[in-house]
Amino acid sequence: MSITIKSIALIFLIICIDQASKIFIKLNFALGEHVEVFNWFQIYFIENNGMAFGIELIGKLFLTLFRIVAVAGLAYFIHTLIKQNARQGYVLAVSLLLAGAAGNIFDSLFYGVLFSDSWGMAATFLPETGGYASLFHGKVVDMLYFPLIKNNAGETLFFSPIFNIADAAISISVGIILIFYRQDLNRSLDTKKIDNKHDAS
Repeated sequence: MSITIKSIALIFLIICIDQASKIFIKLNFALGEHVEVFNWFQIYFIENNGMAFGIELIGKLFLTLFRIVAVAGLAYFIHTLIKQNARQGYVLAVSLLLAGAAGNIFDSLFYGVLFSDSWGMAATFLPETGGYASLFHGKVVDMLYFPLIKNNAGETLFFSPIFNIADAAISISVGIILIFYRQDLNRSLDTKKIDNKHDAS
């Protein structure tokens, strides 16, 4: 199996798992509803307008457009890496990063149009009265919560973010690249600088 097919398959798999989990939560949980799976893991439904782990920094429309540009840039970067015969693990790690970024784009682009809001009850798909927001203004669905360490009052002391599969893919890919493929990344950046100098001259 070629690295191109492996890359596409990985991206497709992660996006499918991410979207399936989000759609299930959206159609079966009210906002804020949670289920304790283990004492250290809960399914906890929240929505956010921001980046990974619910960090909100900039306007919603700008953020969605930024994600689209980032995914396009990553796709081109992966294409370049494959042409340069980069190591398969490095290509797949960047592919995992793209999949995570793309997963949250679907929420931002379409969920506002496809679903009703989730206040007090589970959302409905294609509601007759229309969705809860316009195109490009959907909210990202998060549901994975790992309250690993709590105090006596039950308050989480360690790792309080609630996230989704796409967020996890982004974090894992960045960790893999920094730990195992830092030199590959540096070579890629150096090659890009050289290409830019040649283009400028």
